[in-house]
Amino acid sequence: GQPLAPRRLSLKPVPKLPNMEAFLNEARVRVKKQAQGCLAPELCFQAVRAATQMPFADGVRRERELFMVLLSSGQARALQYAFFAERAAHRWTTPGGASWSSATPQPVRSAAVIGLGTMGRGIVTSLVKANIPVVALEQDLEYLNMGRKAVMLLLEREAMKMEQGAQTLDFHNPARLQFTVDFDSLRDVDLVIEAVFENMALKKEIFHKLSRICKPGALLCTNTSALNIDEIASATSRPQQVIGTHFFSPAHVMRLLEIIYGGHTSPTAIATAMQLAKALKKVGVVVGNCFGFVGNRMMFPYVQQAVFLLEEGSRPEEVDRVLEDFGFKIGPFRMSDLAGLDVGWRSRQGQGLTGPSVAGGTRARRRHGQRYSPLPDLLCESGRFGQKTARGWYQYEKAGGRTATPDPWLHSLLAQYRDTHGIEPRFIDQEEILERCLFSLINEGFAILAEGIASGPEHLD
Repeated sequence: GQPLAPRRLSLKPVPKLPNMEAFLNEARVRVKKQAQGCLAPELCFQAVRAATQMPFADGVRRERELFMVLLSSGQARALQYAFFAERAAHRWTTPGGASWSSATPQPVRSAAVIGLGTMGRGIVTSLVKANIPVVALEQDLEYLNMGRKAVMLLLEREAMKMEQGAQTLDFHNPARLQFTVDFDSLRDVDLVIEAVFENMALKKEIFHKLSRICKPGALLCTNTSALNIDEIASATSRPQQVIGTHFFSPAHVMRLLEIIYGGHTSPTAIATAMQLAKALKKVGVVVGNCFGFVGNRMMFPYVQQAVFLLEEGSRPEEVDRVLEDFGFKIGPFRMSDLAGLDVGWRSRQGQGLTGPSVAGGTRARRRHGQRYSPLPDLLCESGRFGQKTARGWYQYEKAGGRTATPDPWLHSLLAQYRDTHGIEPRFIDQEEILERCLFSLINEGFAILAEGIASGPEHLD
């Protein structure tokens, strides 16, 4: 036979393709943009580049060197930890002794969602994708029709994605998805998720009504992002069946589902909510009841520090860029615009931090003896709620747009604000931005663990 050497691909020279360097440079820019702060995609690109420029043996050697860099990197250890932490989250316990090993969930064969705003629409979409029949309820026909159109648009998009994977999504069948303004339609559902805006009086009114209408075994869930679960449960005759199910926006995309037990919530209710999270292909994390729970409680000081940085001299795009370069998928100001600035504004009004309930003579930048920034309130008072209004910390191409661009109006507002309050702007470097935002997250996490709100660090991470 003929010798193998001339036929070995590894011994053949790498063909020189036209515009290869330009192609590789463009690919690298795309990789860095899509995986900001992530080491592995960048080193994978370097390995591919080496394969196009070096002989086979040298390319393999270079690939091994890059692999060893990744293997010993902090990011590798962090990803390994995150992998196992996510799988440990289902092993929940409570200070009262309830746990995942002894609690039995009840079946959820049908569900209802009250409120078809941004969160409610996403929750309905998640339930339909999980093949759980849904009754979607709104306060009147006008809001119901608006919500129906938005939900159907979301479901059509999801159906197109699923068809690409040879799956189907049945959402035109009234037996699978029903829209109504009649609370009596909720009599036979196994689980109700309330997703109206953050107003305690409204939520208590709804839960009082649900307590009278829903069947005895129905689980009553609230999608509140911060309000007291026990106070909501006090409006019912069945507080043991009331639980928080805090979805994150957009609810049909984000995998985290925060499950909050109150002082009377039964182990069965917790187990059922965790089983629902699994059915929705989300990561359920069981936490205790405090203002903001875990996700938002940690987020409050993080965003607060970011706003303080604006007061002192930074701009939203500078803060976001530093944190996104570090590895966050989205910076605090782009995140706030996405979620809607009005959500936090209503929460602060409810806490008496802003609005007519603030006592006369209160200093603009102090609340309850602590530093406070009214900057987000000023934006909301100007009708700037983020992407939904095309203006927030950034400006967008249209209402509901996704492309954030720096806004000269906002820059002028910051300058006027500093002048009004006698703040001398200063240069703030990347290290200070990173440390102040990250340390605020870390410190709040330690406080949450110390108070027993989360049963372990894996539940925070």
